[in-house]
Amino acid sequence: MHLPLVRTNFGRSLLTIHDVRGLHSENGLLGKSLFAHVLRKSLQQTNHVVTVSEAMRNEILQFFPEASVSVVYNGLDQNLYNSISTNDCQFFLKKYNLSEGFLLAVGHLESRKNYSRLIESLVILKSRGIDCPLVIVGHDSGEGKAIRQQIDASGLKNSITLLTGLSDVEVRCAYLMCGLFVFPSLYEGFGIPILEAMAAKRPMVLSKLPVFEEITQGQSIYFSPTSEVSMADAIGLGLSSSSKREQMIQFGCERVINFDFDSLAEKMAKVYRSI
Repeated sequence: MHLPLVRTNFGRSLLTIHDVRGLHSENGLLGKSLFAHVLRKSLQQTNHVVTVSEAMRNEILQFFPEASVSVVYNGLDQNLYNSISTNDCQFFLKKYNLSEGFLLAVGHLESRKNYSRLIESLVILKSRGIDCPLVIVGHDSGEGKAIRQQIDASGLKNSITLLTGLSDVEVRCAYLMCGLFVFPSLYEGFGIPILEAMAAKRPMVLSKLPVFEEITQGQSIYFSPTSEVSMADAIGLGLSSSSKREQMIQFGCERVINFDFDSLAEKMAKVYRSI
């Protein structure tokens, strides 16, 4: 929740929106109502809105059809991954007692990230004879204790590693050393970890969210974020299909170029000129 935007007495007002998660049911009726009031007031006061995906643009217009909205994606410097050395990666694996090829999820420990169902999907995979160690990278945003308790109860304590406080280099090493990236979120405005996985040349399995399909142009493996079985099936396919893995890696290498900061800066400059 941010302060309502106040229109200036001169010039133009530009509002940037990453997501409108406050409108969703998990915030309760009072929280949703307050967020909607602030958002509507802000949209009424601004001349133009910039948001981070077509999916978000559609969501904003459903809420406030009169809004003037442009899309400028989030970006990534993919060259940062080229600077990571083999020694960096080996040191990372040794430091955290990991073996190359793990399943990787990146995002804060909060309910929206849907780690509970991800853990249950691994239980399903284990029952099928598929053992896939999981590394979750992210700070505790309220769900850390519950997630740790679930891991202990699942019988997967030796297969799931939670890592917090990593340096930027260590996070990049985690991407480069994983065998498959998984993004199980229930809601996102964008999905920078998808760009990071593309830059690291990693295959991925993703929640079937409009924004994820937009970023990957339908070229990934998708699952229902509310179904542990669907998630387990997708992870199993992502681990076993070498042809699909290679297809996703090749697509990602080409697609991530579109999120280069130079081209995004030019798009933002066009927005400023247009208003």
